[in-house]
Amino acid sequence: MISLRSIILALALAPFAAAFAPTLTSSSSFQALKAAESEVSFGDLDGKEVRIGIIRTRWNDEHVSNLVDGCRAALKECNVKEENIFETNVPGAYELPLAARFLALSGTVDAIVTAGVLIKGDTLHFEYISDAVSKGLMNVGIQTSMPIVYGVLNCLDEDQVKKRSSADNNHGYDWGKTAVEMALLRNEALNIQTAEKPNLESMGFGKAEAVEEKKAKAPGFF
Repeated sequence: MISLRSIILALALAPFAAAFAPTLTSSSSFQALKAAESEVSFGDLDGKEVRIGIIRTRWNDEHVSNLVDGCRAALKECNVKEENIFETNVPGAYELPLAARFLALSGTVDAIVTAGVLIKGDTLHFEYISDAVSKGLMNVGIQTSMPIVYGVLNCLDEDQVKKRSSADNNHGYDWGKTAVEMALLRNEALNIQTAEKPNLESMGFGKAEAVEEKKAKAPGFF
């Protein structure tokens, strides 16, 4: 039996419930809205004085390599010098936040791109890792004032990964552009001069190498 108190409470909350009710749209309008929200435009970016660190995973190597290629293409388009692009690798996505924090605290780059691929399996492993990595990378950025580009694809299957890491829809390209834009924004906002920074080769960063070759050469992250 419904009590008088329940009826009064329902009547009192009715206006608020209506205010938060979703607005129904046609299927075509909804698709157009999704398309508009997924597109990011970038203006002319001059990154000739910025230094970008790329930390990539060895897990799902083929797809991550494609994403890194897209990122590097964007950096080159933004005039980032080849000698100012530093790359290293870690085993998997879970290691990305700590590796990014190490690099951010070194003060040797102006922005960091983290690249990885997570594909959902039969267990909750996907959900736990995705949540931990996204929160971890966000915390690193906030705590160090270093732009950390979240370049981790979280997909339900491999087909979704391929559609987002190849051809004209390589998300790595946008990540590279984002890194340059945020590096310039950080340096301007914090009045950071683009002076010569320390050589990162001593930390394991350098020209891109085959993952297997680098893994055999350097047992640690850096």
